[in-house]
Amino acid sequence: MFPEVGFTAPGSRFLLPAAQDPDLGTNSLQSYQLSSNRHFSLDVQNGSDGGKYADLVLEHSLDREEEAIHELILTARDGGDPVRSGTAQIRVVVLDANDNAPVFSQPIYKVNVLENLQKGSPVVTIKATDLDEGSNKEITYSFGRITDKASKVFHLDPKTGDITAVGNLNFEESAFYEIEVQAHDGGGLFDRSKVVVVVSDVNDNPPEIAISSLFNSVPEDSPPGTVIALLNVLDPDSGENGDVTCSIPTFGHQRQRSPL
Repeated sequence: MFPEVGFTAPGSRFLLPAAQDPDLGTNSLQSYQLSSNRHFSLDVQNGSDGGKYADLVLEHSLDREEEAIHELILTARDGGDPVRSGTAQIRVVVLDANDNAPVFSQPIYKVNVLENLQKGSPVVTIKATDLDEGSNKEITYSFGRITDKASKVFHLDPKTGDITAVGNLNFEESAFYEIEVQAHDGGGLFDRSKVVVVVSDVNDNPPEIAISSLFNSVPEDSPPGTVIALLNVLDPDSGENGDVTCSIPTFGHQRQRSPL
């Protein structure tokens, strides 16, 4: 006998085939007994025809992930002397119910990338698992909360969980992205996680010089230290890439005076 049960509440009953005994009176079928287990019990009823019928009763909830098959032995006994008995094997197959939500391997995925990362390059792979079976464990990945800017820069493969760069990163525009990701199973359950992308600066900007003040002529008797021009130098890069050193190149030759 092979009953199949899925999401079944305690107290549910499963009809078992009746044992047959051609003897009469006390020599006929008198009782049923079920092998010891913690999930099922027997409920034996007397029929109007004088026969005895047994129902298998679920006492405690089943968990397929804990135990997918339950092997039981049903014993039928008569009342003769000596007592005769027969047995039947009951195999209860527990079908999967969507009682497990996907679970991400990490609550936060943090990754550092350079701002010159090429389009199509991998950024990070998110991963979730589901203990159910069949479509109940098939996971689809998607972005949850994401800014318009980030949606143009990153792509998430719904099957593999691979996040790749599809747009240009620019440290000077955005040095940090925080994206919510979701994993949905085939039964409607889901989990959330977060992806944090930290963009590192590269030296991709030359210094810019702006002249804020300039004297067109300088008297020849001007003393050393006279201000000739005011310069404003800016480099959009950060850290050492944004440090600027100013210098005046040395001329290759000097003008010589003609003899008198």
